[in-house]
Amino acid sequence: MRCPFGLRSTGASPSPTRSTSFSNRMVSVVEPCGENPPLPSPAVNYHFYRMGSSAILLINCPDRKGIVAAVTEFIYSNKGNILDLDQHVDVVEKAFFMRVEWDLEGFAVPAEKIREVFSSAVAAPLNLSFEIHFSDQVQRMAVFVSKLSHCLYDMLSSYESGDWKVKIPLIISNHEDLRPVAERFGIAFHLLPVSRETKAAQEEKALALLNEHRIDFIVLARYMQILSADFVVQYPSRIINIHHSFLPAFVGAKPYHAAHARGVKIIGATCHYVTTDLDAGPIIKQDIVRISHRDSIDDLIRKGRDLEKIVLSRGIWSHLQRTVLVYKNKTVVFD
Repeated sequence: MRCPFGLRSTGASPSPTRSTSFSNRMVSVVEPCGENPPLPSPAVNYHFYRMGSSAILLINCPDRKGIVAAVTEFIYSNKGNILDLDQHVDVVEKAFFMRVEWDLEGFAVPAEKIREVFSSAVAAPLNLSFEIHFSDQVQRMAVFVSKLSHCLYDMLSSYESGDWKVKIPLIISNHEDLRPVAERFGIAFHLLPVSRETKAAQEEKALALLNEHRIDFIVLARYMQILSADFVVQYPSRIINIHHSFLPAFVGAKPYHAAHARGVKIIGATCHYVTTDLDAGPIIKQDIVRISHRDSIDDLIRKGRDLEKIVLSRGIWSHLQRTVLVYKNKTVVFD
């Protein structure tokens, strides 16, 4: 897609949000670009096959005219070929979000210079906040666990099969229970028992391990400890957690027992980024399953754990694909 058109509608839309997607997930005919190409409909999805390494640009900024035009012109003028483009406007917040990915083959700006050149040419004049990532970069993920194994096994299955483009150098736990799982998959296991007296010192050890292994992000796979604010701020929007969606209605150690006693009709799971506010970080993925009077406590636990695995996997996948933009305490997920 080498046409430097700007795709923006005005603020006159009665809808509270506006989104446009040029996706690599649907196929449609691409009309050739003339001198004055028509603006595509927001419902149109464009498909391009990925070849080699690509750059991924995530943008958020105050909404204004011309943002898409400026970004696509930057890519076009430097001989870039757009593979995927999504945009969204939150009309209430007057905030603009965008994800664009382009092929780096033949791109005029070297990869190591893209951040600098884009910042001066586009981001600074338009007051854009942005991140730049590259598809050939393999992220390094650390996993924190306690005793429950269902999420860990599911993650390691995706890891071992090669479904996820990620490295897992280590697993950290406050219990010994899952060491055999780590050893089975050939991953270093570090035991860091936590008590009120040792919490600060053990978190320092954990941070040292994360730095040593150059960890990009952390997944709490049913890790039953609350991370301190001092720890969390070291990895902003880079700690992913999973929990049942009963919170805060059914708190405590046995939420499924409490939910069964209450006679709930649905149970759920939430994958979110960790912040200093307990279980209140930006939500990446959620889902539910329906429950009936026939379901026992064991049924609720089984269905709930199955759902936790699925929702956590979806959240990690979105993070790995660089499709998540965090804004205030919410996310825009360009899946």
